[in-house]
Amino acid sequence: MATAPNPSRDDFAALLDEQLGAADEGGFEGRVVKGTVTAIENGMALVDVGLKSEGRIALKEFMRNDDDHGLQVGSEVEVYVDRVENAEGEAMLSRDRARREAAWDKLESEFGEGKRVEGRIFGRVKGGFTVDLDGAVAFLPGSQVDIRPVRDVTPLMEMPQPFQILKMDRRRGNIVVSRRAVLEETRAEQRSELIDKLSEGQVIEGVVKNITDYGAFVDLGGIDGLLHVTDMSYKRVNHPSEVVEIGQTVTVQIIRINPETQRISLGMKQLESDPWEGVAVKYPVGMKVNGQVTNITEYGAFVELEAGIEGLVHVSEMSWTKKNVHPGKIVSTSQEVEVVVLEVDADKRRISLGLKQAQGNPWEEFADKHPIGSTVSGEVKNATEFGLFIGLDGDVDGMVHMSDIAWGISGEDALALHRKGEEVEAVVLDVDVDKERISLGMKQLEKGAPAAAASGDSLKRGDVVTVSVLEVRDGGLEVQVGEDGATGFIKRSDLGRDRDEQRPDRFQTGQKIDAMVTGFDRSKKPNFSIKARQISEEKQAVAQYGSSDSGASLGDILGEALKKQDD
Repeated sequence: MATAPNPSRDDFAALLDEQLGAADEGGFEGRVVKGTVTAIENGMALVDVGLKSEGRIALKEFMRNDDDHGLQVGSEVEVYVDRVENAEGEAMLSRDRARREAAWDKLESEFGEGKRVEGRIFGRVKGGFTVDLDGAVAFLPGSQVDIRPVRDVTPLMEMPQPFQILKMDRRRGNIVVSRRAVLEETRAEQRSELIDKLSEGQVIEGVVKNITDYGAFVDLGGIDGLLHVTDMSYKRVNHPSEVVEIGQTVTVQIIRINPETQRISLGMKQLESDPWEGVAVKYPVGMKVNGQVTNITEYGAFVELEAGIEGLVHVSEMSWTKKNVHPGKIVSTSQEVEVVVLEVDADKRRISLGLKQAQGNPWEEFADKHPIGSTVSGEVKNATEFGLFIGLDGDVDGMVHMSDIAWGISGEDALALHRKGEEVEAVVLDVDVDKERISLGMKQLEKGAPAAAASGDSLKRGDVVTVSVLEVRDGGLEVQVGEDGATGFIKRSDLGRDRDEQRPDRFQTGQKIDAMVTGFDRSKKPNFSIKARQISEEKQAVAQYGSSDSGASLGDILGEALKKQDD
């Protein structure tokens, strides 16, 4: 049996080198290494990367353009070692993979530094597009293509342009980029540069870009400013489209620049003369002027006196007789009206106007046409618990107190004699223009009415009479002499000498009290006073029972007077 030859020292060293070399070759896999082109044949490049065998790489992976790969024998290239040896004993190399790995290294560095990267949009996928970042493929969401939605992306395809990496995961091979972020950043930079060239108060031309309900956006050459509707004109503008239109070139003034938000406020009316200058001189209080109703609200109507000058007619100043009526039922928009200037506040740009003041005061006109004592006729408009309201000429109402309706019966029974809509006649007893009140009497027209009692002719100033309380009011008492005598009034302050006695609520309807006649009003109705009676009685007591040197006090004198009266 032959004995196997023992390996020599040299053979053992060669075997060890072979094993170590194999281990080193295994470390090449999955790495980008440098190699040398040894041959170019049949559309392939043979590349030696220091392994046992060379690898073949298609020339198209080296193509710079359609017909130039840029290689020659001896050229050094970077390739990716996918496998050290395939079934044919060749190394599996890739130039595309090497380029992608190099691209990933570069992109990770740029992503960490927040830098922009250059790429080309080359395909469409669901929800967006694919972008080639020098070998690495990234996803571009549709919402990140532009600042505004883009209908057609074709012009952007295959065009080198900057992108911003939003997210990347090398292990999963995911990269998300944005073109919109780059545009917004560029736009912000350009906006800052433009704003630095602008200043408040500057007059500049711009083009109307968009119109909204509250104003118009004006392009100032790459940056937009807002022209608010209130700054378009001094006159009332209902909608911006009344003043400007899209595409129109306008001259505006920069009112304000907000350095934080970079918003620009513009104005057009600031370039016009201010109509409010000297307005107090032009429209003095009391002046009558014509204007046009521009707007109607619940609290009044706005009237334009001239372009840029509007005044408010408050609802309380619209009509003498129509109370608590919506202004829209008195005037209409665009109606020409005559008004009176009531107040001017130039600082606050306010003018108060009066519509009713431009017309005659119906209460004054009634007083002129129907003096006290004259007879008028009208329709019963309403009946209340204290009297009748009669409609009179001039759209005014007069009131017949229940005590002045008829003789010989109570006020309640007298009210029951009349109904709403009935035509009646009455005598004018009093007209108070300031308080807009007309007092009427119907019983004064009755045949056989006691004239002296009706008019108060039988009473004289200073008389003390017994009266009955007809009505208790906050301001005093409505009273009547006897059963069917003259009616009059006792003011709150005349109900007694002391403050506690001057409370109307301590009296009751029908109560009889003694009072002194202190005078007569224009309708000859008497005025009564309990206080005057008390003072008069006190003076009489002092005069009758006291003397200046007796030493008696006022209380003693009054006590003595009462004692003698009891005797």
